[in-house]
Amino acid sequence: MKNEIFNQEFNKMFKWFTNDTAPGLLKLEIDVYKKLWNFLQLGDSYYFILNHNTLSFEIISKEVETIMGYARSEFDFEFINGKLHPDDQPWFLTFGHKMIEFFSQLPVEKLTKYKLRYDVRYKKKNGEYARMLYQGVMIEHDENGRLLRSLAVHTDITYLKQEGKPVLSFIGMDGEPSYIDVGSKNIFIESKEELTAREKQILQLLIDGKLSKEIGNILNISKQTVDTHRKNMLHKNNLSNTSELIGKAIRYGWI
Repeated sequence: MKNEIFNQEFNKMFKWFTNDTAPGLLKLEIDVYKKLWNFLQLGDSYYFILNHNTLSFEIISKEVETIMGYARSEFDFEFINGKLHPDDQPWFLTFGHKMIEFFSQLPVEKLTKYKLRYDVRYKKKNGEYARMLYQGVMIEHDENGRLLRSLAVHTDITYLKQEGKPVLSFIGMDGEPSYIDVGSKNIFIESKEELTAREKQILQLLIDGKLSKEIGNILNISKQTVDTHRKNMLHKNNLSNTSELIGKAIRYGWI
């Protein structure tokens, strides 16, 4: 997904989460946050508190420096969104809309009875991607149910899940029901029109197992032209090799 499209959709979506009423003093003491963190974490984790009025992180635990390699001073909303894996950006936006839909239907008194959980990949400072499990709870809201503050934990689950699509779930607490994998349909899948007609022809032949020279003979173009189209498809989709291109094309239905 192109960065400008992601940022545009994200900003539009996140207006629902923002609140014009500035929150007051923190209602929970730091030791309570730490207890919640211990309850949420499953492994190498760091926690943060998000102010939904200013869209800023009020607290970020020092563990982020060990796990992600970034200094706490670097962390802000724009920074962390810029580290999201390009393939996970559409899922992230889809999950955001699912969250709005879900929380909009809840009575105000039940807003704090749900834990939000999903996984996406973020780039660490060393260039590697880590699959982070997000677990978040609303800790402060206004009388209309709009978010003021949330507490969240990022846990590195790369060792548990290296492949597969991100999954969104709403986990009920205090006897409330849970809803697992509620964002299974990606509403922001990249359009098939991202590829030209010629690129689609070449991509289909690559999926059929043809080599560049064979594709050139079939389409009556040079091998060099085929290779140029392949490189262009890799570049525009932020991919490293043809295997990744074929996998993504099949997964997203480009052909």
